[in-house]
Amino acid sequence: MSFASIPPEALALVAALALAVAFVQALFLAGRRWARRRRMAIRMERAQDGEERAARLLEEHGFVVSGAQAVVEHAVRIDDRVVVVALRADYLAEKNGARYVVEVKTGALAPKIETSATRRQMLEYRIAFDVDGVVLVDAESGRVHQVTFPALERLARPTSSGWRFVAVAIAAAAAVVVLAFFRN
Repeated sequence: MSFASIPPEALALVAALALAVAFVQALFLAGRRWARRRRMAIRMERAQDGEERAARLLEEHGFVVSGAQAVVEHAVRIDDRVVVVALRADYLAEKNGARYVVEVKTGALAPKIETSATRRQMLEYRIAFDVDGVVLVDAESGRVHQVTFPALERLARPTSSGWRFVAVAIAAAAAVVVLAFFRN
């Protein structure tokens, strides 16, 4: 059977089916793109509402908000190259003389410290913003969590043996001064 022997009605039917399949596929792709944009818009709206609730929650928990959408540039060295990255935190806040960087999360997984991306973000913020602590706000549940990293805190303060050395050095210096005073 050659192409020329196919009845024109059959060719028209095949062409119409091909056009129909293409049209349905185009509708499907457009619908998928619209649904993706809609999900993103809902997520952004949810995040914005969460940030607004978070500011009130922070104040209810005794924090004073000192900045919103705070940006800091943070240098990271990779081999011999320094890369400067900008980080944006939802809020900076203060409480009892301590400074905090605040991250607001919404959804089921993001507010959990067990979520690796959240935990890494909190650690990076703690270092880059050079603050006393990190606060994680679960805007949907209304919870405000202070997040600490014990290993990081140990690195930031002298060890007890270091303090003993300082105390011994001061005592020795005082003894030398006293002996020198009584010798004259």
